[in-house]
Amino acid sequence: MISSVGRQDGARKGGAVRHRSARTLAEAAWFPAVLFLGFLFCFAPALHSPQPHHAQVVVVGSGAASKVDAALERTHPEGFDVKAVPSAVQARDAVRHRSAVAGFVAADAPVLFVAKANGASLEQALVTAFTGIADDGSGPLDVRDVAPTADADRMGTTLVYFGIAWSVPGYILATTLLRAVTFDRRRRLLSILGVSFLFSVVGYGVGVGLGYLPNDLVALPLAFLLTAAVAAFASGIAPFTRQFFPAVGMTLFIVLSIPTSGGVAPAPMLPTFFQYVHSVMPLGNAVDALRSALYFDGSGALRPVLVLCTWFAAGVALMSLDAYLHRRKEAQKDTEPVVQEPPVDDPSLETPVPTALPVHPHHFGDPAPDLVGSVRDTTEQPVRHAAVTVLAPSGRRLVSTSTNGRGDYAVTGLPEGHLSIVVASPGRQPAARRTLLRSGEVVRADFTLHNRCDGAREAVCP
Repeated sequence: MISSVGRQDGARKGGAVRHRSARTLAEAAWFPAVLFLGFLFCFAPALHSPQPHHAQVVVVGSGAASKVDAALERTHPEGFDVKAVPSAVQARDAVRHRSAVAGFVAADAPVLFVAKANGASLEQALVTAFTGIADDGSGPLDVRDVAPTADADRMGTTLVYFGIAWSVPGYILATTLLRAVTFDRRRRLLSILGVSFLFSVVGYGVGVGLGYLPNDLVALPLAFLLTAAVAAFASGIAPFTRQFFPAVGMTLFIVLSIPTSGGVAPAPMLPTFFQYVHSVMPLGNAVDALRSALYFDGSGALRPVLVLCTWFAAGVALMSLDAYLHRRKEAQKDTEPVVQEPPVDDPSLETPVPTALPVHPHHFGDPAPDLVGSVRDTTEQPVRHAAVTVLAPSGRRLVSTSTNGRGDYAVTGLPEGHLSIVVASPGRQPAARRTLLRSGEVVRADFTLHNRCDGAREAVCP
């Protein structure tokens, strides 16, 4: 009988251990799994075989446009949308104004207007498609580039890489600002604006200095707007997405943005779904705005600029909403205002985790404590095995530990800000304290626990 009970207890304990292990594995693996699936279903489908999808082209003359449309439909089904224009000048202007990616003049000496600034891969695809049409009876195709790129940007993709350099650090800036818990909304926003300005100036200087970007100051405000929009929106959604913030942020600003940015495959060469994604993502719109401003005299820049402004405004609005909700919550509690804590640490960055430390003299290479203290009774004797719990401003438990034989405890990896410490021991009245933890400082919090009978009537005390 005893053996059977023992086996049942062992089975229950084994099941509990397996359950905890499975839960721990799930908590550790969900974020890499999200990125894994995101890369599989975004990068590969968008970029595995770039080719035109409903790319807008214009052809001089309605009769020629019909013939070209039929020929392109045979060789590139649903690859091009053809529109007729009256003259070669209008065909060229359509490309210059970004209402079409190519303009074709069918004649004894056929002419194709293209823009390398839209991307060399798109230019090559257009030349290949229309060369086949010109070979059907006309003379050799005369290709004319109406928007050449900077000398060092031979592929017409450098703007994408600078856009990534301005946008991804904007997301990282938001994650690092989450740890600056002593910053209120105003300081966070000023930090975003200041860092965005610095990044835009440095990036522009490097690009012009290396010959990758034209020396046109119009790139500065666009670069600034891109970084600020990403950082502001990421900061705004962080309190609402909480532990899912890393997955949401990296999905928006890396997994969806980079393959649809117009680098490897310009937007007209993306599948239709990813063209829609490109039209709303901040990186893709920033690249469109930079191309329009630097190479097309500003044609077509208004819409992407408005999209970037919308991302920035949405981020500021979410930050304001979060601040309002915190003020209302604190007013309901009738307590002093507390500084917002970071809702989650971004696992893409190396950050400390609140952890209890064994109390001993600190040696080189050991983790440095952030919080230390001792727990004593009213006779100054150490209270052993007292439970010590550290709480975030929102009341979320950060870490729990217990005192050693000398009544001491130590904790590391705590975030900056106002933290609450609660100490309890059987037979004694619990104690609590609120303290401010600053980066680089070791805070000491000592406690004296009173017996529950202290101050009580004799009839209740033994």
